[in-house]
Parts: sequence; C-alpha cells; structure tokens
Amino acid sequence: MQIDVVGGGSIGLLFGARLAEAGADVVIWTRSKEQAALVSERGVLVRELGGSSEQYIAVQGAWVQDRNFFSTLTARKNGGGKRWILLAVKQTSVNDQLLAFLDRLVSDSGESDVALVCLQNGLGHMEKIKAKLPSIPLFAAVVTEGARRIDGHSVEHTGKGELWMGEWTANGRKRDISEDNSLEMFVSMLQSAGFASFLSNELENRIYNKLLINAVINPLTAIFDVQNGQLPMHASRLQLMRALYTETERVLVQAGMQAPRDGWQTVMDVCRNTSRNVSSMLSDIREGRATEIDTINGGVLMLARQYGQQAPLNEAVIELVKALHPKPDTEE
Repeated sequence: MQIDVVGGGSIGLLFGARLAEAGADVVIWTRSKEQAALVSERGVLVRELGGSSEQYIAVQGAWVQDRNFFSTLTARKNGGGKRWILLAVKQTSVNDQLLAFLDRLVSDSGESDVALVCLQNGLGHMEKIKAKLPSIPLFAAVVTEGARRIDGHSVEHTGKGELWMGEWTANGRKRDISEDNSLEMFVSMLQSAGFASFLSNELENRIYNKLLINAVINPLTAIFDVQNGQLPMHASRLQLMRALYTETERVLVQAGMQAPRDGWQTVMDVCRNTSRNVSSMLSDIREGRATEIDTINGGVLMLARQYGQQAPLNEAVIELVKALHPKPDTEE
C-alpha cells in the first residue's frame, strides 16, 4: 500500500514511521529540503512516553518543491495498488501553495487510484480542499493520538488515542463506507501500525465534539501560558473554562452536534490525561507562529453567526490569542 504523508510535524512523523514499520510504502513530504534529507538518511526516531523505549524506523523523505518530484512518484506508482494521501499539516498551512501540491500528487496518481485523508483541527479546510479536488474520495479524520516533535526526524509518542474517519462531501451524499474494501484495507493498515482506528458514518458529530474540547483548552492554555494539566488548577481559570465550554456547547448543539452526556467531564479528563502536554496553540505562541484560532474558536463563532447566536467569549479569546501572534512586518 502506497501512503504519502504530507507534513513533517509530530503527527506526520509518528504516523509515517509507524505505517512504514507496518509494511506500507511511505513517503513523508516535508516543507524543507533539509528535513527531507534528514528523514531519508537517518530515518525517524520514535520515542515512547518518558523514554521507555525508542527506535529508528527507515522512511523515505521528500521535499515538496523537489524538481525530481514526478520521477519519484512514477517509480512508486509502478508498484501498483491503492494510493492514500494522509494530510498531516496544521490547518493554517492549507493554503494555495499546498492545494497546488496536492493537485499534482493526485494528478500523477490518477483520480481513480487515490484518496485523501485530512487530520486537521477546526472548520473550513475541507471545503477548500474539496473545491480544489472535487473528484477524489475525501475523508475527514478525528485524531486523539498524542505526539511531540523533538527535531526534524525525531518524535515522542506522548499518549495513545483513537482515529475515527469518514467520507466528507459538500452535498452531504455519502457512500456506505462499510462497502469500500480499499478503505477497510487502509484502516487495517493503520491498526497494524498500532493506531486504534475506526470508520464512522457520523463523523460530523465527532468533529464537533473534538472542536468543543479544543475550543476550551487550546486558547486558554495559550493565553495563560500553562500546560494542559495546570489550566483548571486555578479557580478563576476553571470558572472561565466552564463559561467558555457552556457557550461553545450551546453553539455546536444548535449546529447539529448531539448534546454530550458528560462533555464537561471529558474536558477535565483531557486536561488530566494530557497534564504534561503543551497544547498546539501554546506551542505556536511560544515559537512565534500564527495559531489555528481562526479555525477553532473562529469556527465556533462562524457557526454562531450562521444560526443567529452570540458567542462573546469565543470572540474575546480569538482577539486575545491574536494579540499574542507575531507582529506583521509592516507593524511597528
């Protein structure tokens, strides 16, 4: 099975390495030429939580701007079989340049032989991708696996989770995924790689549930500069968490999410179970990068306006997090 992992971040390295170890023909496509060479020459070092074990796994790396792009793909395509693209970049990276790259990947494979699985948080990216690639099978995935990139070819597996995936279509008409043998084979490969993976015909509800958790934990850890486990340890922060949760849940239920039975407790459990984790949004702030706030809390605000609701807390945390973003070059 041929799998192109697009993105050399924590999730891309973890999934690419484990899938290669399980026997898939994997290429990890990276933003920099240096990282691609590092992955190809040294493999990916996967370290389990706390350093209990670690191993190097041989994987092919490739630079997204490589001029030998098509010759690399053609050599692999001769091997036959279904080809899967695993999009493992942040939502903020889903731009025109990336979409053009995906279009080249798909065009070389032939639309009947390729499918795309998107691992992004937040809302809005699936519409962009479907507009650019309207004919190929497109799948959204909700991933709760924990990973932390150490360097360009090393990743720490910080927590076991699950992967749920289902087909995404703009018009809402979906095939019965239980009848798709190639999809079953892909999920089986993920399971062989050590990832608890499942198919879902109701993925939208899972997307909303993950969005609910992210919309509470991510912005507040970024604003207060604390690890996940520290967030609820202060009474005022806990009160703000609860208020933001209540507002976000109300908006998402109005948008079609099934009201979670123990949603607030789930948020608290995530904080406890990932207590040492630095959220992706806080990591971006610390590294001087723009965050995914527009697609997480911004997605909640978009839904609120769509359904005629107010979401003042979501609106406030958006502005607070953006105030922590790096200043544009034109700003003094």
